Amino acid sequence: MDGLTEMLKGTLEGCVLEIISDEETYGYAITRRLNELGFADVVEGTVYTILLRLERNGLVQVTKRPSEVGPPRKFYVLNDAGRKELATFWAKWQYVSSRIDKLKEGGR
Repeated sequence: MDGLTEMLKGTLEGCVLEIISDEETYGYAITRRLNELGFADVVEGTVYTILLRLERNGLVQVTKRPSEVGPPRKFYVLNDAGRKELATFWAKWQYVSSRIDKLKEGGR
């Protein structure tokens, strides 16, 4: 779907946290997964900016590993703080989406 960029701004970090929660992974793989899910507008630069913020905020553990091509890759895994942040994200998402559903149903 086109034009999702603005709507995604507030939720993309939570989506990245969710992907990282599944398994240890790296930036390009996260971008590819988001693209596979239909978020075609999401580019690597956006994902790397989010990953840097997650690292700076102490939400992920980072391990550098050699790459077959190019410099070492940074692999990300959620730590306890990251899991807590992800749970908070989903609680907020549930709250907002339930209110939007209610609005969509005419406020019933």
